[in-house]
Amino acid sequence: MAETLVTVSNVSKKFCRNLKRSLWYGVQDIASELVGTKNTNNHLRKEEFWAVKTVSFELKRGECLGLIGHNGAGKSTLLKMLNGLIKPDQGEIVMRGRIGALIELGAGFNPILSGRENVYVNGQVLGFTKKEIDAKFKDIVDFSEIGEFIDAPVKSYSSGMKVRLGFAVAAQMEPDILIVDEVLAVGDIGFKIKCLNVIQQIKKKACIILVSHTMQQISRICNRGILMNKGEVALITDDIGLLTESYTTRFDAGELGVSGSGAATIKDVRIRSEDNNITSSVEHGERMSVSFDLAIDSAYNLFCLRVIIFNLEQRPIIDYYSRLSEDLFTNKGNMLVTIGLPSLSLNTGKYSISIVVLDADERSVLCRVDNAASFYVKSDYHSYAENYQRAEWTFE
Repeated sequence: MAETLVTVSNVSKKFCRNLKRSLWYGVQDIASELVGTKNTNNHLRKEEFWAVKTVSFELKRGECLGLIGHNGAGKSTLLKMLNGLIKPDQGEIVMRGRIGALIELGAGFNPILSGRENVYVNGQVLGFTKKEIDAKFKDIVDFSEIGEFIDAPVKSYSSGMKVRLGFAVAAQMEPDILIVDEVLAVGDIGFKIKCLNVIQQIKKKACIILVSHTMQQISRICNRGILMNKGEVALITDDIGLLTESYTTRFDAGELGVSGSGAATIKDVRIRSEDNNITSSVEHGERMSVSFDLAIDSAYNLFCLRVIIFNLEQRPIIDYYSRLSEDLFTNKGNMLVTIGLPSLSLNTGKYSISIVVLDADERSVLCRVDNAASFYVKSDYHSYAENYQRAEWTFE
């Protein structure tokens, strides 16, 4: 049976919104702790709130826990308690083995020291001897792609360089527990792919706690997950599909955004199912249509359209461009436009739609409406790809 490396039992942490009052409460708590009368009840003093409330879980070697939730849900506070940067007000945390943590940009680095010096300091903190760090040093520098800047002060590093060096140290030092916050959002795509591949290798011998707002990363790496909401555990599950579905259904696509020259207007955008009923959700593989009222200034006789589908990270994933199937549309004044979309093979989750009206030369945007509508795709299956489809399989 796999060894349990992380045990979190009913952990809670509270903060105060007022700085002066927070300092006073800190003095009171230190004094109470010194005389052995620290307050451990659930009482919140004036202007205090629970940043983390009664969180419990265990993590074994070989497991990767995805920690997700909206900003302010308590993820970073929980990570700081796991890494020993702050103490919980209630509950207990037990960590067994070496801990490698990358929980915020540049955390653990002394900005005055060079990259080389910081590598040795961090390695010694993790319990390695100078000889052991010497043996790993070249691999750390090669992985981080810092090159000749390894002897420059860390304060002169860009944000991407700090992340690369921090992750290289945390990964190459072979920790038993690796904690990674949303720092992988910084850096180029090549380095992100390299980091994800290394995490997959580390997971074989360690346990990992990964915080990310990118569900593709969570789906690709994690085999367990916790969804946090307002400091509490809203869901803990081994079903990553259920985890990401629960996460996406809690978010709105965003506010309506209108731009362009104003020569066209788009109103009353509706999503319809295969049977032509107005809907906000469709099944994976189902056809759907988008309809809206369109009015264009009479000075424009011809026009073309784009309908673009975005995921929750506001990354465009499908672009339906009218010039691919039609030459140009004729302006008929006030029009009801319906766009039939073929079988949607999108992954489970929430998506938004942007509509763009262009003139005949495609040089002028007559109207663009972002987040014109949103819809949810439901499926019995889950993938970390943006979409997944049927194929023809042959065996010989």
